[in-house]
Amino acid sequence: MPAFRTDPSSDITAALGTLPAATPVSEVARRLLDLFTSGAVAPGSRLPPERQLAATLGVGRSAVREALAALEILGIVDVRAGSGTYLRGAVSDLLPQTLRWGLLVGERNTAELLELRSGLEIYVARLAASRADASQLDAIGEHLERMRSSVGDLDAFARADRDFHQALADAAGNATLIDVLHVVRSLLQVYADRAVHDDEQARVALDEHDAVFRALRDGDEDAAASAMAVHMATASARLAAEARLESPPA
Repeated sequence: MPAFRTDPSSDITAALGTLPAATPVSEVARRLLDLFTSGAVAPGSRLPPERQLAATLGVGRSAVREALAALEILGIVDVRAGSGTYLRGAVSDLLPQTLRWGLLVGERNTAELLELRSGLEIYVARLAASRADASQLDAIGEHLERMRSSVGDLDAFARADRDFHQALADAAGNATLIDVLHVVRSLLQVYADRAVHDDEQARVALDEHDAVFRALRDGDEDAAASAMAVHMATASARLAAEARLESPPA
């Protein structure tokens, strides 16, 4: 990783380059994130003052101030009164926050998010079938039983469903994959919590989860991926329908 001098301000401003004056706050944050995730800035480095960043990027100080405030909320930088702004973590620590920022400020396409989630969940099921240990299988099975016992309570069913998928992701043993999937799930959660509307839909979802669990227990990667693909097809259809209900008329 490139090493900065004691005061890296000049290196940081040189790496940022200029932006058009009309660039919105989100673009200022994007440029900073691109720099941070490149690995060129060491964790704990102090950023240049707002006025220096504003001059470098060719924007007003208010845009820089708002961008830094947003990045602080996401846990990417630490703004210390009277001291300055510091980069908090290493590149790997910034991944989930960066993904969340990029998806939140971009124009989200629900259909594309559903496709992404489906692909990730299917791969998670495949990995978990080959990697889950006995305790992880027990945990997944317990969440499945919670789903079974709460078919008549849709709120409790939704919580057990979330916990099943989280335990499945943990069993996959890939932290980066878990981070990406968590971001995508969180953006769809507003629909997911209301997507199962009645006991019949809950029973269908339960059967689909049961098929995934049986494949996991057998250590059958292909069967686990296939069962999850079936579940994702019906779950995505429900989520898409819920999203259409939430969308304002054109």
